Amino acid sequence: MIVKNNLLNFKDAYIYQDTDYFKFSLDSLLLANFVTINLRDKNILDIATGNAPIPMLLSYRTKANIYGVEIQKSVFDLGVKSIIENKMDKQITIINDDAKNVINLFGDDYFDVITCNPPYFDTNNSLFENVNSVKAIARHEKLLNLDDIFTISKRVLKTYGRLAMVHRTERLTQILDIASKYGFMAKKIRFIYPKENRNSDLMLIEFVKGGKKGLKMIYPLIVYDSDGNYNIEIKNMFGDDAHDTK
Repeated sequence: MIVKNNLLNFKDAYIYQDTDYFKFSLDSLLLANFVTINLRDKNILDIATGNAPIPMLLSYRTKANIYGVEIQKSVFDLGVKSIIENKMDKQITIINDDAKNVINLFGDDYFDVITCNPPYFDTNNSLFENVNSVKAIARHEKLLNLDDIFTISKRVLKTYGRLAMVHRTERLTQILDIASKYGFMAKKIRFIYPKENRNSDLMLIEFVKGGKKGLKMIYPLIVYDSDGNYNIEIKNMFGDDAHDTK
């Protein structure tokens, strides 16, 4: 069922979602806040954009042109509908295509920043056989894997451009190995913990294409307090004031 929800606490902003698939998660919000955005950035790409939460959230931080690419037509349609509803279509363009075709659409060295909330699990994961194929593609590396993401980024990202992603903490060493193979250097990492005294399940990581050594390990982000409510830092991400840097 397609529903129209408020885009967090942003004034008069909405996002269309299909409850049969999945709703946009905290992961996207965290990534949109984590990625480094500079005033000189002109073009930003979000790979595997889904129904476009990251491009919409980024639009509150920058005047840059923002592009999203999503291979699944049903999810893409929801993103387009949300962008038009929010009158963001002059800044945000969503493309219904395989992310690997971005190279042909834009050519080399076009983007200043790339973001990606990718499929978290490889196809050997026991959860891969999902009845809902839309969810299966979004969650598993059936059509887009880590090598694909770095191959695309190596081509279309400018030298010293930034690639930021959110991913499962358990895959950190694999991600770092693949990044190095394609000439990307990790520059900042932040581990996400659901609660105090719990292990990290997610991480935010930003790479620089052709970057030099020097990693900044940001202090941990704990999502919930002892009462089960969002911590204040998370709450501060939910509204206009936390993002409006234009």
